[in-house]
Amino acid sequence: MTDHRSDNPEICLIFPCYNEEEVLPDLLRTLETLDLGIPTRFLFIDDGSHDHTPNLLKEACAADKRMACLSFSRNFGHQVAVSAGLKHACGDIVAVLDADLQDPPELLQSFIAKWRNGYDVVYGVRTNRKESWFLRICYSSFYRLLDRISNIKIPRDAGDFALMDRKVVDVINTLPEHNRFVRGLRGWVGFKQVGVKYARPARYAGKPSYNMRRLTALALDGLLSFSAAPLRVSAWLGAGAAFLGFCYLVYALSLFVSGKDLPEGWTSTIVLILFLGGVQLMVLGILGEYLGRIFDEVKGRPHYVLRDQTGWLTEVDEELSPSDKTAT
Repeated sequence: MTDHRSDNPEICLIFPCYNEEEVLPDLLRTLETLDLGIPTRFLFIDDGSHDHTPNLLKEACAADKRMACLSFSRNFGHQVAVSAGLKHACGDIVAVLDADLQDPPELLQSFIAKWRNGYDVVYGVRTNRKESWFLRICYSSFYRLLDRISNIKIPRDAGDFALMDRKVVDVINTLPEHNRFVRGLRGWVGFKQVGVKYARPARYAGKPSYNMRRLTALALDGLLSFSAAPLRVSAWLGAGAAFLGFCYLVYALSLFVSGKDLPEGWTSTIVLILFLGGVQLMVLGILGEYLGRIFDEVKGRPHYVLRDQTGWLTEVDEELSPSDKTAT
């Protein structure tokens, strides 16, 4: 695979959107005046929003020929929206940003400079977050745990905010898994990567779509998709429980041989039952998480279903097969 740096590249900016009506007007005004020094297109992914987000995006696409929008038939999740954007993006360079203006579009100037210096992936590294102390601790703990147990190098404190060369995007688009963790896939494909530190501002307007349940699901996808460590931990827990049981058996036999009475009472029995039962349930839960992901892959359903598409995407619609126009 040869390098193909262009002297006048085109960049496509991807914005996954879910119920972003409060922040979209500010985002659109920011993009109208954004000048990255190269031809720029914008691709919005409406992830099944049930507010006025779809209407605002349609109006924006009609007013600005640089903009396009993919609309899902329902909410399929942020990572699926990012993946859909990568599949439909055009240009020599592709960038992924959150629609809430927490990923500053103007920072892409420095990303592009890194790309011109030969880097294939330039990702943002968050040095400061404007969330609550509890969320900051959770984020920090997750990234460090993932870095410690992952089979590949996944940068700490780096989200989906990144710029990728076309060859990197093409490789990611060939990966078939359904439970997607894009920043992990970005690290898995390799190539020459570099991080750019930035202070992540607070959300400009509206409420975040990621609640604790969604964040937990995303964390599980990251941990289970790129590491078998939970399975190894469950195996060690089982071995530890068996060893404790063996020790108790040796203790009981020693008392019997020495002619001493075995201790009576149900406390030790209940403790052992609860301990072993808890270990077994935890191991079954870990196995169930992996099995559930295998089940999703085996079904082979499309990652998402499109309701419609507008803007410059309609110019290339004739090149797609009928099945590509509705689902992928």
